[in-house]
Amino acid sequence: MARRRRSVMSEELKVELAKDLGFYDTVQQEGWGGIKAKDAGNMVKRAIELAERAAARE
Repeated sequence: MARRRRSVMSEELKVELAKDLGFYDTVQQEGWGGIKAKDAGNMVKRAIELAERAAARE
């Protein structure tokens, strides 16, 4: 039986980040598994930056 992982980022956030970082076309054509590890890392880095900015405003 395959385990299903729960995503920490919402699908909407992932799409927004992929568009901002310029690889959303790849996601549309190949799915999330088609992106490069570097792109995935950049996505996480950007999400952390956004979270830190939001926390600083509170």
